[in-house]
Amino acid sequence: MKPTNPCSRRGAQGLSLVELMIAIVLGLLVVGAAIGIFISNKQAYRATDNLGVLQENTRTAFELLARDAREAAGNPCVNNLPLANVINTPTTRWWTNFSNWGQTVRGFSGNDPFPENGAGFGTGSAQRLAGTDAIELVSGDNDVVTISGHNTAGNQFTVNTAAHGVVAGDLVLACNSRQAALFQASAVTGATISHGAGGTPGNCSGNLGLLGEGEPCAGRPVFEFAAPNSVLVKLHASRWFIANNPAGIPSLYQTLATGNTAVTQEVAQGVSDMTIDYLLSGTTDYVDSGSVGGNWANVVSARFNLNMVSPENVGTDGAPISRVVTYVISLRNRNL
Repeated sequence: MKPTNPCSRRGAQGLSLVELMIAIVLGLLVVGAAIGIFISNKQAYRATDNLGVLQENTRTAFELLARDAREAAGNPCVNNLPLANVINTPTTRWWTNFSNWGQTVRGFSGNDPFPENGAGFGTGSAQRLAGTDAIELVSGDNDVVTISGHNTAGNQFTVNTAAHGVVAGDLVLACNSRQAALFQASAVTGATISHGAGGTPGNCSGNLGLLGEGEPCAGRPVFEFAAPNSVLVKLHASRWFIANNPAGIPSLYQTLATGNTAVTQEVAQGVSDMTIDYLLSGTTDYVDSGSVGGNWANVVSARFNLNMVSPENVGTDGAPISRVVTYVISLRNRNL
């Protein structure tokens, strides 16, 4: 009989149970390491992606907010002009509810509701969150036209171009070296812009002269914005605050007002808080809105602190990534 080769017999027998168990364990270790690396890379990617979103939201928030803040209280003439505001101004229409140009910058602390809102705070979509600061900014628009004629009897301006961009219902500022006047355009035909009484909200008078303290609008005197040293521009008014968006995520909101309407829109997601401090002319320390008191005409700079949070809980402690970003904006129209 032919002898059996012991090597071939062992090869035919296959792996032993111990060898198989060792192979399985080694395979599981390799797979586990691969899964761990995958999960780690995925977490790092999510954190990096969320940080990128946070930084992009920060840039968007400050770029748009800074644009309004830098232009605040500006007009094409002189910033400390006396103002004739002839617009019928219920307290619910904040963007025309001021009697002098110094009030075109107004801040609110986290405990101060907007005056027209009563309690003023809520957690619903686009409702200002309690404990967060807010600010209102008013200025003249960038598109300035020259007044070439002012018919005070007919309450009509004639400007140097029909491409002025003003339509009936717009809020318009006229000014020269002596005074400014804020009114609603009652009618617009070509290069002719009317400022007659009536309308919604409408003007309380077609006359644009200054009133003495306590005088009724019906007694407002006539004032002619004589050519060619008078100009006209649309009003730009915005309000900035923190509110929840429809998904319940806190965001930076802007309310942009034109004419009789105001449109509120989300600007940047993931802004959970905003505090604002102000620098007054002739001082060196920033103070909160309560310390400004009624001295808003002397505010020359604002320091905004935004608490930015990432969309997802990807921080090391299982919470969102959070950054507090500070931005100082000079009101350049008050620093000329």
